[in-house]
Amino acid sequence: MSTQTVHSATAADVRRVTTQTLQTMRDEGTPIAMLTAYDYTSARLLDEAGVDVLLVGDSASNVMAGHETTLPITLDQMIYHAQCVVRGVQRALVVVDLPFGAYQGSSREALRSAIRVMKETGAHAVKLEGGSRVLGSVRRILAAGIPVMGHLGLTPQSIYKFGTYKVRARETEEADQTRADLKKLAEAGVFGVVLEKIPAGLAAELTASVDVPTIGIGAGVGCSGQVLVTHDLLGLTKDFNPRFVRHYADLGETVVDAVGRYVEDVRQRAFPSDDESY
Repeated sequence: MSTQTVHSATAADVRRVTTQTLQTMRDEGTPIAMLTAYDYTSARLLDEAGVDVLLVGDSASNVMAGHETTLPITLDQMIYHAQCVVRGVQRALVVVDLPFGAYQGSSREALRSAIRVMKETGAHAVKLEGGSRVLGSVRRILAAGIPVMGHLGLTPQSIYKFGTYKVRARETEEADQTRADLKKLAEAGVFGVVLEKIPAGLAAELTASVDVPTIGIGAGVGCSGQVLVTHDLLGLTKDFNPRFVRHYADLGETVVDAVGRYVEDVRQRAFPSDDESY
């Protein structure tokens, strides 16, 4: 893929955002905007709106399939969602989460999963949760020429180990481990790292300590960019309201209202009208 240098306040003038585009944005101090996407229609709209990175997140397990955690979603399902997203994108970089069970067994398994994602979806990169424990897999995938994004802090695939969704790395030991993990991931060659639900001061320190972009979610404004689950941003989810989510719309209410009016029109035989009939 070709790359262009970002000169403006956004990357909207770039024909195709690449990992190098993100590095340039980080180096020039231009914040990176990242959102989740799981289907063609939403991906097309988000891409048109100027989002730099679309993450086909394993959060599809929650917002698309209704599961309590991200663990149940399979690699085949992630590949399906990624295929849909890629078809709707002309500009954004598409990153795909490797789901639970697709890379924890061995670096060989991780590489097989990553190759499937890249070959079967047309996506541009994969994302793995964890630091030192997945370093072998990260290196093996990178050696195959596949870009990798890391993920530290709260790692939802380990929720049963944590036992809670509370803020991570508040204590010295875990903060130090996060520092070490970030350094190892950066040295291995990841093109970016998501920092989820860690103290803002620590996130800013970590961002300044490495040359690769960091993407925060619940990690303060000091990261190189930010990511949210699109369903949360648009107000489509009603039962998940952590403090780091900002609702830019209330589409849930809009949808319920619109569908309710449609149902009423059907009941009253007010739809379709003569003009809407053949």
